[in-house]
Amino acid sequence: MSKEYSPMARGLLVAAAFVVVVAGIKAAETLLVPFLLSVFIALIFSPLLAWLRKKKVPSGLAICLIISLVVLVGWLIGILVGSSINDFRQNLPEYQTRLQEMSGGLLHWLSDRGMTFNMEQMKQSFDPSAVMQLAGNTLASFGNVMTNAFLILLTVVFILAEEMGFSEKLQSARHHAGTPNEGLSRFAESVHSYLGIKSLLSLLTGVLVVIWLWILGVDYPVMWGLIAFLLNFIPTVGSIIAAVPTILLALIQLGPLSAGFVALGYLVVNIAVGSLLEPRLMGKGLNLSPLVVFLSLVFWGWVLGPVGMLLSIPLTIMVKIALENDEDTRWIGVMLGAGARSRSSAAPSD
Repeated sequence: MSKEYSPMARGLLVAAAFVVVVAGIKAAETLLVPFLLSVFIALIFSPLLAWLRKKKVPSGLAICLIISLVVLVGWLIGILVGSSINDFRQNLPEYQTRLQEMSGGLLHWLSDRGMTFNMEQMKQSFDPSAVMQLAGNTLASFGNVMTNAFLILLTVVFILAEEMGFSEKLQSARHHAGTPNEGLSRFAESVHSYLGIKSLLSLLTGVLVVIWLWILGVDYPVMWGLIAFLLNFIPTVGSIIAAVPTILLALIQLGPLSAGFVALGYLVVNIAVGSLLEPRLMGKGLNLSPLVVFLSLVFWGWVLGPVGMLLSIPLTIMVKIALENDEDTRWIGVMLGAGARSRSSAAPSD
């Protein structure tokens, strides 16, 4: 005999279940972060796996080639960026001291020109050195995650191996259940398309940042390019987060003029790639509402740390794609999107 619950009771049950799930995720952060990173890497390389299978490459050899590519990329990043991260963290106290001196000088300059305010309170509220400290802590946290490189690679192998037979198993299960799988196929194609194009555009963004910073003579250009690549997965605010510490370093190292050129370079790259090239390749239907982006960053950053912030937007995009491929939940996907553009993109599929 089933028991009917009032809407308020159902809402309380859902809220309680949500709190329990979030608490469990936060408690399992050490285990979940490498696993989610493995899933992210596997999804990025799954289109390459599908392409190799279409070329009649044996499954085992295809997985070995992909894992070799992942190891090669990780090895190159370790060589090019590892020493830069260590040097940056060692020099971080000096950078913070110089930024505090420059900000103090600016505040005194404003005070001499009649702008009266509490100097100590302003120094505490306006502290650009905190940005450099945040950048150093974030880089350190990524380094700690990569100490689980073997576990991450092993998980990627199992995910890719499972993916090769997953579609056949799911199709067989759907066939026996008498339900079509067109929606699932559209979901898989959309996810692969999004991650493939976004990864290439993020790589292009990182390479352009490296070249520009190398031309200007800013320290650690490859490290800042890697950060630009990673944060480009976060729309709207990712490019700002990536640019601020680099601009501050250029201000310390080279002066205001070079810092302005660095800011101009970031602006041009993000307009060219993010505002012009990306909509042409992906369309505007995968845009997220800025409020959803902000809430995802805050929530997943609190639950899983910096890696959670990195993975929050791709995961939210995949949820949005899944919702839009089902008639009953399409309205939720539209609500997650960026206003009228999301609605117009969803309309043709009706």
